[in-house]
Amino acid sequence: MVEVIDSLDLRAMSGSYRGSGSASYHPALLLGILVYGYATGVMSSRKLERATYDSVAFRFIAANEHPDHDTIAAFRRRFAKNIEGLFVQVLMMARTMGMFEIGTIALACPREGGGTKIHANASRHSALSYQHAGKIEKQLKQEVADLLAKAEAADQADIPDGMSIPHELALRENRLAKIVEARAAKEKATGRKPGGKPAAPPVEGPRPTDQFNLTDEESRIMPVAGGGFDQCYNAQAAVAAGSMLVVATDVSQAPNDKQRLAPTLDKMMDLPAVLGTPETLLADSGYFGEANVKHCLDAGVAPLIAAGRQSHHLSLAERFAAAPEAPANPTPVEAMKHRLATPEGKKLCGLRNQTPEPVFGIIKSVLGFRQFRCAELRKRMANGTS
Repeated sequence: MVEVIDSLDLRAMSGSYRGSGSASYHPALLLGILVYGYATGVMSSRKLERATYDSVAFRFIAANEHPDHDTIAAFRRRFAKNIEGLFVQVLMMARTMGMFEIGTIALACPREGGGTKIHANASRHSALSYQHAGKIEKQLKQEVADLLAKAEAADQADIPDGMSIPHELALRENRLAKIVEARAAKEKATGRKPGGKPAAPPVEGPRPTDQFNLTDEESRIMPVAGGGFDQCYNAQAAVAAGSMLVVATDVSQAPNDKQRLAPTLDKMMDLPAVLGTPETLLADSGYFGEANVKHCLDAGVAPLIAAGRQSHHLSLAERFAAAPEAPANPTPVEAMKHRLATPEGKKLCGLRNQTPEPVFGIIKSVLGFRQFRCAELRKRMANGTS
């Protein structure tokens, strides 16, 4: 791994350091610690610092240096975008070595579940409805007024032992500011997808049941695997068949996957031309839609998106059935459905689950990455490939 890090172009990082002040750690050293930490499931900056003392492998990568956790965390924040670009260099290196081909890409998750839910750096118990937030806001304002009155009182006997009025005021004013900020942000959002019932006239501002999270207001409560709901983000990964290398990622606040195919495909199309271009995109039924089929065709990529949930235990007759007769003058969706029913289409669809499933299994179960460690969507999107 050290040789791979040394072969990467880190001039954008090293060139940003100035010659004044105390000596800095070389970017290659800090990057090596981060990458090896990602590869072995050690992601906390404090645990990475400790590993440079306790682990022989980390001590070798760190050249027996011991950057503190603040240095590691600051490096990760400062060069998040640069680190994202390095993953493209890794793909180029893999292609040069004959280990990577971008032809067939699978965009799916185990059990045809679409994108995978990654827990936010926040608890769902920190989420408030606007109706309840109004009650808490009123209570906090009253408590602030009471605390100010106590502070102005000459008789200190009314102040309970152990109470620090400045501390209590700061806590409440901070929470009030978060509530006001979250409510203002939500009020700017407009439009809702109509449900099965007749659409109600639009109402200005948030509804009483709309929620926001005080810890991470950009996260959303989403259904999670195994049942139940939690404070999460929806993550997508496009994986190359054969090499099982991740070529593009996407992180969003929307629990529905259908709208995430286009931005993920666009990221793939923006990769350097030397990597080649995707030829076929495999996706499960969560991404099915006429607009997504058209988006793939417009990009010059053949879509194979399941039109509905498919059985994992097909009978022999179904597995080896002859291709149906091609429809005359088919629409793009009809043409894709016909290809899905051909032996070639069935064979390709078999890759749809077996390609991303091991990748997500390694990321979540082996490396233990099930929760983001930062609280801004733009930072998570910048670090998505990690």
